[in-house]
Amino acid sequence: MNKKKAAGFACSACGNAQPRWLGRCPECGGWNTFRESAAGTAAGGEAVPGGNGARPVPLASVDPSEGRRISTGSGEFDRVLGGGATLRSAILVGGEPGIGKSTLLLQTAAAVSRPDGGAGEPERGAAKTPRALYVSGEESAAQIRARADRLMLDTRGIDILCATRLEDVCAALDALQPDFVVIDSIQTLRSAEAGAVPGTVSQLKYCALELVEWAKSRDSVLCMSAHVTKDGSIAGPKSLEHLVDTVVAFERNSDEARFLRAQKNRYGSVDELGIFAMGERGLTQVEDPSAMFITRRTGSLPAGVAAAPVFEGSRVFLVEIQALTVPAKAALSRVYSDRIDSARVSRTAAVLEKRTGVRFSDHDIYINVGGGIRLTESAIDAALAAALYSARTDLPLAEGTAFVGELSLAGEIRPVPRVRQRAKTAASLGFAAVYAPEAEAGVIAVSDVRALIHAAFGVARAERG
Repeated sequence: MNKKKAAGFACSACGNAQPRWLGRCPECGGWNTFRESAAGTAAGGEAVPGGNGARPVPLASVDPSEGRRISTGSGEFDRVLGGGATLRSAILVGGEPGIGKSTLLLQTAAAVSRPDGGAGEPERGAAKTPRALYVSGEESAAQIRARADRLMLDTRGIDILCATRLEDVCAALDALQPDFVVIDSIQTLRSAEAGAVPGTVSQLKYCALELVEWAKSRDSVLCMSAHVTKDGSIAGPKSLEHLVDTVVAFERNSDEARFLRAQKNRYGSVDELGIFAMGERGLTQVEDPSAMFITRRTGSLPAGVAAAPVFEGSRVFLVEIQALTVPAKAALSRVYSDRIDSARVSRTAAVLEKRTGVRFSDHDIYINVGGGIRLTESAIDAALAAALYSARTDLPLAEGTAFVGELSLAGEIRPVPRVRQRAKTAASLGFAAVYAPEAEAGVIAVSDVRALIHAAFGVARAERG
């Protein structure tokens, strides 16, 4: 018979376990943070190896239907998740305060708990209507009901629990057995087993692990909202991202647009982008994303503007890259760009200066992307080079032109995937000429940055630069 392990002590700040009480934690340096843990458990309440636990089963006997998905009621949210929320999975939604995390999760809970679309009560003999449990540690039930009424949501399938004790949440989960669970937010939960202070790493790991284990053992979906740090990453630090299946980041520009990206997804791609607009009725899907990123002008195209068809997951968007160059205000020139990596901008400017003779080293460079979307793929290099050259020489591009291609340090325009789809989308939006390194229908082939400048601006105009 195995002997029962003696109770130990765990730091409430970092979870460090010690066999005896210490005044100062040797791991994090905190004073008077050690608390006695239950017998048979380690730091953070994790089970001590050697006890009764899970048993292995043949993989061939596992029912693959356990991985089926349910719709969140939003096509954009389903797209980011890979086709819907997977049962027995945990989703972590992070974003800055006020961006709309609670609105998104409340709308999703209302949609999941009303599969009939709010048409009425299900008929006799029909499948049981799913129910959702919304756990709030930041707002009162009256505040959440007021938001639901303002958004005109059907809340008949939602149960509300305003609590911060993990034990109360677990008791409600066992009693209600909900199909969809929202924890808003995970930083507000605390358990006596992990210390007295909520929001610590030990509390986050312990509370999240208990909730994830509950969801994994039932046909339920767990959604947790999380605070973010100053640099925009999940607070914790990042300890929760290893415990959940999907990490979704909520971003926004200066307008009403909201961008939803998956930073981690065990059940789908991380390249998809969900686009929402925040309004009086909450978050609504943007039907025509390209119209958000391309400015419709009545006059001629100004200098410093170039369009690029970019892939975000399975969709092509036409985005507008805007550049501005001014003489440097100090001894060293600077690059101001928050939507495109500043290192990419500096590299493109250096290639242009070397291959075309246009000086950028004595100018400050400002880069913006229409609509506020963040661009990371290398296919925007050609459009970025065209925008920089146009801004530096004050020569506008012809209307209806777009650029695709990766720029090498040797000045070559290198091929990128799916040029044909990009050119087709650009043509459908009125862009008659697409400059790319590959010869396709509706594509003007260019081999290097000098050929790109000469073709887009004209030989005589390019020589003026």
